[in-house]
Amino acid sequence: MAKLNRLSATEAARKLATREITSEALLADCAERIREREPCVHAWTILDLDRAMERARQLDAAPASGLLHGLPIAVKDLFDTYDMPTSYGSPIYAGHRPAGDAASVALARAAGAVVVGKTVTTEFATFHPGPTCNPHDPRCTPGGSSSGSAAAVADWMVPLAFGTQTAGSIVRPAAYCGVVGYKPTFGTLCRIGGRMISDSLDTVGGLARSVPDVALFAAALSGREDLAIHHPATAAPRIGICRTYEWERALPETVALFDDVHARLRAAGARVRDVTLPPPFAKLADAQITIMVREVAQSLTHERLMHRDALSAEMVAMIDAGLAVSPAQYDTAQSLARECRALLPHVFAEVDALVVPSTAGEAPVGIDATGDPLFNRIWTLLHVPCVHLPVARGPRGLPIGVSVVGPIGSDRETLLAADWIHGQF
Repeated sequence: MAKLNRLSATEAARKLATREITSEALLADCAERIREREPCVHAWTILDLDRAMERARQLDAAPASGLLHGLPIAVKDLFDTYDMPTSYGSPIYAGHRPAGDAASVALARAAGAVVVGKTVTTEFATFHPGPTCNPHDPRCTPGGSSSGSAAAVADWMVPLAFGTQTAGSIVRPAAYCGVVGYKPTFGTLCRIGGRMISDSLDTVGGLARSVPDVALFAAALSGREDLAIHHPATAAPRIGICRTYEWERALPETVALFDDVHARLRAAGARVRDVTLPPPFAKLADAQITIMVREVAQSLTHERLMHRDALSAEMVAMIDAGLAVSPAQYDTAQSLARECRALLPHVFAEVDALVVPSTAGEAPVGIDATGDPLFNRIWTLLHVPCVHLPVARGPRGLPIGVSVVGPIGSDRETLLAADWIHGQF
């Protein structure tokens, strides 16, 4: 008999609502998988399976209510939780006990979710990694900063997990671990109670194993039930293949994948065209770095002043780089971002969604770094919705994929387009 932890979130939610399965049984299979694989993957900073099981039994005894009723979820250790420590990936906050849940965590619980534990994040959701390994090959990085969340979902430990993205912290680990990662339009999901480091970039999102699953998660957390995908799109979207100004950094597996994607989508009946971004977009990746490092330096002022010795070398270097950014440089970068956002209607004038690179290629070997977010930076800065899709394998057998990007605020349409595209692979 197939284990219940292999169910999709949407299928599990349906079976829980009709009492075909129990939350207790679903959690038991997730817990068994965690006990089997966690010694290798190291996805979690803390597990509270006893409390989760108590919660599952309470839900089983109550009427089904909420979109996430009875579903086990993982919370990135960047979000406050009232019942578990929250360290933000830093020794400075080891054992820190928040008084309450982050808003999005509370919303997940209100929708019926069962919080299994906290997953590993890089230091303050930047680049210094934790111990998590790629579940497909423990010699390789899972990406970051949502390292543990992506690995836990990829390894069948839980069907849904929280992530955040400032540069590429949802899309990149989703790509390296071979799951679906969704970075919504900026501000769609509430950030209050999560340790944010970049006020104009940080975005809350989710990781799952299918587009309908991550759409269900976002619908529950946002109160926007129209995000949920009850039926797949019947009409093929108009698709733009956009290699971006960073394309020269793409590895051979990504170059070959894009040729295949173009041919496959056209054969499936989609109207596919190449899209070149307007010239100002060529400087957006650098602008994102300028904005990010300055905002990180400001947000971590207390830690810099009071706990500098407990910060990693990578973090100290980022803070120092941010302190060197002048207000004029920061304002210029933000002005470019606004200019390019204003050009987005032109970019999407003849397409419903873009297919863009998620990463240069497969997950790099080594867990002492989390890979390069180069291909994600501009989309985070532009505040557009992005959905990573795992669609192929690279030369080392590791997952590779593409991102589907839509206009600001077009999350439902972007999710539907992504679901249709994913269905062609």
